[in-house]
Amino acid sequence: MRFPSKPIGTVILALTLFALLIAPAAAQEGDRVSRPGEYAGYSEPQYTEWVRLSQYVPTRDGTRLAVDIYRPARDGQPVEEPLPLVWTHHRYHRANVTDGAITGIIDQAPELRTLLQYGYIVAAVDVRGGGASFGTREGEFTRQEALDAYDVTEWFAAQSWCDGQIGMYGLSYLGITQYMAASTQPPHLKAIFPMMAMFDIYSFVYPGGVFQENFLIHWGGNLVLLDKVVPAAPVDEDPGGALLAQARREHVRNANVYSVAAAQPFRNSQDAAGQMLHVEWSPSTYLDAINGSGVAIYTLGGWYDMYPRDAVTWFNNLTVPQKLLLTPWSHNGSGGFDLAVEHLRWFDYWLKGIDNGIMDEPPITYHVMGAPDSTAWRTAEQWPLPGEQPTAYYLHAGPSGSVNSANDGSLSTDPPGDGQDAYTVDYSTTTGKTTRWTDGYGQGFGYPEMTPNDEKGLTYTTAPLEADLEVTGHPVVHLWISSTADDGDFIVYLEEVDDDGDSTYITEGVLRASHRALADPPYDYMGLPYHRSFAEDVVPLPVDGEPVELVFDLHPTANIFDAGHRIRITITGADTDTYGTSKLDPPPTVTIYRSADYPSHIVLPVIPAD
Repeated sequence: MRFPSKPIGTVILALTLFALLIAPAAAQEGDRVSRPGEYAGYSEPQYTEWVRLSQYVPTRDGTRLAVDIYRPARDGQPVEEPLPLVWTHHRYHRANVTDGAITGIIDQAPELRTLLQYGYIVAAVDVRGGGASFGTREGEFTRQEALDAYDVTEWFAAQSWCDGQIGMYGLSYLGITQYMAASTQPPHLKAIFPMMAMFDIYSFVYPGGVFQENFLIHWGGNLVLLDKVVPAAPVDEDPGGALLAQARREHVRNANVYSVAAAQPFRNSQDAAGQMLHVEWSPSTYLDAINGSGVAIYTLGGWYDMYPRDAVTWFNNLTVPQKLLLTPWSHNGSGGFDLAVEHLRWFDYWLKGIDNGIMDEPPITYHVMGAPDSTAWRTAEQWPLPGEQPTAYYLHAGPSGSVNSANDGSLSTDPPGDGQDAYTVDYSTTTGKTTRWTDGYGQGFGYPEMTPNDEKGLTYTTAPLEADLEVTGHPVVHLWISSTADDGDFIVYLEEVDDDGDSTYITEGVLRASHRALADPPYDYMGLPYHRSFAEDVVPLPVDGEPVELVFDLHPTANIFDAGHRIRITITGADTDTYGTSKLDPPPTVTIYRSADYPSHIVLPVIPAD
């Protein structure tokens, strides 16, 4: 197995060269430097030690939440001067006991030590119903949890050792809770730094109407272990663990994540109480409140993360002061970028009032995979990039001579010909067990070489490229299809094929045919196809075999396809290690049309070479 080609590369060198090329002159005075991933001269480290304190903090309904507080110290004693504070609302235990020793957030995210050294208090709070906190969980990202974040933020601000300037940090769930906290508009929450965080919950749990089954099984199972089996560390006032044991007894009644998700197949599905959980628990629902908070937001995404589309959707819908960093990482990747420095730049500006130029920079910094080190990191004022040229690549007959697939079709910008390709769905197709999705629950990342999967599907491959081709943005596929079944899942992969014929995964998109109806999105969706996926929107495929069009986007990417390489799209009807596709016996036969009347194609956001 191997990683996709060029997802991380020599990021440290690229960042250094990038910083020298794009740093605003105003951000450099003498020895002072402030640019993405690099920071010096604007503030100085003041502390070399800190102490960890923990306690329970009550919320408005009396539920006690377990809180860890790391305070800069001198001679073993926390300093008394009021300092700004950054905290995280933790779903996966703010602290654990390992071999008799407590390991906390500073061990989980060592870059936070930089904030401590520079005069910030760092805190972590177990969510209601998790870790050592009391309470029972009705679900994830609930309004109760968001209100808890309000209460904790304001409790921090009221302490004598805090100066009332509050920020938040964290990745994944710990990123999503930051948006949810901002939606409650705590007066003292000034800035947040959410990384790899969801925008719309339905689009993740049921992308294109297809159940994200593997993720929900494993992530949900991990939560059961954390909530009911593996104890978190007790707080200082509970050295014997009696309160911890009492809190954990309340966790027994926590809702099962997988069961809740599986029972809500449509965006407007309702639970027994009549709640539309995909609406009630989605960060996107509270967009107006988040914008009304005025909280400054630095969003970080990754091309191989679960949420790259979410990151750019956040950017296009936020009206608060903001920045966006798009990296070549997977969910748990880092690639050498100094996140401690970037957090420090952000919080120095917003919590300490240090004018370090961070808001004078272009709002977007993004990485183009496969670009030379000196130009891989770039900046932009808007997304999608204003210079993109949407270019249609049509499906054609083969052979391309590049793969022994079900059809070995070709792909080109030439107008469509006249033909079709029949394919009996192979339910064993898979992108493997270490994908962008599995990395989200800690199983690792690294796509295999894709040819074995391609051979089980339909492929359409270009001739070798005459020159490098940059694709940065959102590929959108238009498939004209029919099927012997009344429904089916259609997965499209964008791949790069090298000189040796090895194929590397770049990105993907998925749509259940019955969810093909397009609707107007309730927010700025950048002109992408939006599937509302209400129960009443679902329409089976025609029984007479009449072709219908499926239009859906792939996760955004930024990749240079090298000269001499080929571009390939592969179409399958399943990804057995990812999606919950219903398996019919016998498997259906689907037909992909590629004619002037039914011009199946993919539109690639091509960036001109100049």
